[in-house]
Amino acid sequence: MDRSNLTIVRSFNEQSIPDLDVALLGALELFAEMPPPPFPTLPYTRPLVVGSEGAAVTGRMLFDDADAVFANESTYEARLAAVPGIDGAVIISASGGKHAVPTARRLKEKGIPATLFTNNPDAPAHKFLEKGSLIVFPKNREPYSYNTSTYLGMILSKTRESPADIHAFITESVLSKIPENLGAYDAFFLIVPECFDTFRSMLATKFDELFGPKVSVRVFTLEQAKHAKTIVSSESECFISFGEPQDLFGTPDRRVHIPLPDTAGFAAMMAIGYFTVGAIQKQHPPYFKNTIAEYTKKASEVFGSTIPIIVS
Repeated sequence: MDRSNLTIVRSFNEQSIPDLDVALLGALELFAEMPPPPFPTLPYTRPLVVGSEGAAVTGRMLFDDADAVFANESTYEARLAAVPGIDGAVIISASGGKHAVPTARRLKEKGIPATLFTNNPDAPAHKFLEKGSLIVFPKNREPYSYNTSTYLGMILSKTRESPADIHAFITESVLSKIPENLGAYDAFFLIVPECFDTFRSMLATKFDELFGPKVSVRVFTLEQAKHAKTIVSSESECFISFGEPQDLFGTPDRRVHIPLPDTAGFAAMMAIGYFTVGAIQKQHPPYFKNTIAEYTKKASEVFGSTIPIIVS
């Protein structure tokens, strides 16, 4: 496997921030070289699974086959009070800091055992947890908020999909499907297979992070898209379907079909979805790169700790 993207990810600086597709391919190259650990067997019958933004969605994907209770940093107290039988918790946080710290502290106060899924062996939240309750997944250094390797490694740990096979599928079957006119659109309508409904919000969040109000996105399954989502139309909206082609929405010249492997799980969906978003990023002005330094400065003040442009 070519590891040129991994080389870029390991060496870029604040003046040469890579696009999301490069970071994504670099993540797959990392995991082909350094496989994530096996998914742990936890001693909880009904765990509370807590995370913020992408971490919360990752938790839903990791525990979609369990009797789990899902929450974020704003709702976990209410879920604990409302749902009986919670006998443990899983905190998912790439950094193990920010909201993970007060969450871990509060769970300890309530006497609820917790396990932390993180990419940081020195996670600040760990000091509130029992010995052996820290599960560390490998990651790349990445621009702040990209979180390609952080969550992808956790998902690969669960699904056991092959990062090398996903990488090959992207380079051999997806890259050629990316049109060169994506920069002409200021709105995107993404359609994912029904089985990946949980993943939809991660695609929407990635647009928020990379484009803000400059480029809008809507993400639905095909069945959801049928329910009054296209009453108002725009000639500058592009319809991208993942998996199966669709001919219900958008005009033929504004439809793009991105294939998925027949055996695609959440890891392949995330990888191919993020790669596609990175291709869109490449064809638009560098909104993220032009403003990330100013943002991290303000975010550091908000969280009371340093938020770096490059997360190592």
